[in-house]
Order: sequence, then structure tokens, then C-alpha cells
Amino acid sequence: MKKIFAVLSLAALSTFAFAAISNAQESSTDVPAADAPAKDKAPEIQSKSLGDLWRAGGITMYPLGLFAVFGTTLIIYNFIAIRKKKFLNPEGVKSVIEFVNQMNIQGAIDYCEKHPSPITNILGGGLSRADEKSIDLDDVTNAMEESSVEEFANPYVLINYLSVIASLAPMLGLYGTVSGMVKAFNTIAAEGAGSASKLADNISEALITTAAGMIIGIPAMFFFFFFKNKYGAIISGSSRIIGDVIYTMKMSMKYGPQDLSAIEADVSGTPADVVEAADKENK
Repeated sequence: MKKIFAVLSLAALSTFAFAAISNAQESSTDVPAADAPAKDKAPEIQSKSLGDLWRAGGITMYPLGLFAVFGTTLIIYNFIAIRKKKFLNPEGVKSVIEFVNQMNIQGAIDYCEKHPSPITNILGGGLSRADEKSIDLDDVTNAMEESSVEEFANPYVLINYLSVIASLAPMLGLYGTVSGMVKAFNTIAAEGAGSASKLADNISEALITTAAGMIIGIPAMFFFFFFKNKYGAIISGSSRIIGDVIYTMKMSMKYGPQDLSAIEADVSGTPADVVEAADKENK
């Protein structure tokens, strides 16, 4: 996934650089000819292109453009990377539980090493502390929890960057607003209020940067919470899987291999009720 993120970042930066060069070329060709004949027609209001708005926003638009590029890249990357099936690997979990049910701890560890995924790495890290002669379930549980913290920490960093962009983009837009208004007041102080053209340019810079900061920040904040909630659901699912593995190990140690087809994903009774029912059945 790091390679995918690097490729997306390179593509986004290339697009940004191409857009900047195109805007520079467009601004150089938009200079009116000196000998163009004057026309007596009433001035027409022309709509501004995206390049015109970009230039009107001033130097602040360049860091805002970088925020837009990296924010878009992060959103695409997280859509690819944050998938429940990829993290929880149902087939891999099923195989590990089957090994644990037969108390083949080394077989489960070997399977986790041969089929790496976030959840199998967590289970393998916990089972590596199990001694088949004397298994301490608390040690295994603690090891799995430690592994889960390490395994789930790195992907969340890329989600957190969306929060950084959502916070900084509006602030950078506000900086452009302040900068534009300072220029406007400097123009008034130097040339008076009659210089409407320069005042319009300064005020345009102020308003455009504010709008750009909000356009970048609002989607970034939305997708930050979207991926955060999605990731939280994945972490909750991993906690449930860890509980299922530990419970299977406990029942196998006490009563021998269990019928896994009878073990449902959502146990309706309390663990004590389940143990008591299994105890009566074995007696």
C-alpha cells in the first residue's frame, strides 16, 4: 500500500505542476496588444476562468493547491487501503481458529507467518507467547492486544493527516484574506479610494483564498470522520476475533476440540452460561 500511496502522490504532484505551468503560460498570453483599437461599446462583464481565479488568489493559492492535491491523494488511498476484508481476513481467521481448536499452536503460528495480514499478524504475535505444555491465557491475550496496537497504529496516521489538512486549509485561507485586506488598505492609504481596480484585486485575493480554504477543508473533515468511523468498526471487529480465539483455546484446553460449526459468531449467553452448558454436555 505504501507503493500505491507513493504513485498517487507522484501523479497528483505532476498534475499540480502541470496546472501551475499552464496558468503561467496563460497569463503570459493574455497581455492585450498595445495597438489594439479602442471601442466605444459598453464594457461587458466577462466570467473568469479557473486560471484567472487562481492568479487572483495570489501566492497563498499554491500551498492551498498542495493541500488539495495531498488531500485528494489521501482520500483515494484510504478508500483503497481501509477495507474490512483486508484487515480482518475472515478466511485466515477461520483457519487459525481451526488450528487453535486442535491445540496445534505451532501450526497456527506457521499459518500466520505464511499468510500475513493485520489480523493474522496480531493472532500470530499473541500465540507466539503460548507454551503448549502450559498456556497462560492472560499472557496470550495481552500479547494480542499489544500486537493490535502496533498493527493498527500506522494506517491511522494517514487518516489523521486528513484532519491536519481540514484544520490548516481554512487557516491558510484566512491568512490570504488578511493579506488581501492589508493590501487593500495600503492601496487606499497610498492612492485613495478612487483606485477601484487595485482595490478589487486585493479584495478578490481576500475572498478567493477564504473560499478555497473552505472548499478544501470541508471535504477533508468529512472524509476524516468517515474513515475514522470505518476504522473504528474494523478495530472493534478485531477485538471480537481475539475474544473468539481466546475462548476457543480455553474451551479446547478444558474439554478438548469443540464442534466449531456449533459456535456462532454472536454468543447470546454469557461466557459463564456457555461454559456451564458445555460442562453438563461433557458429563
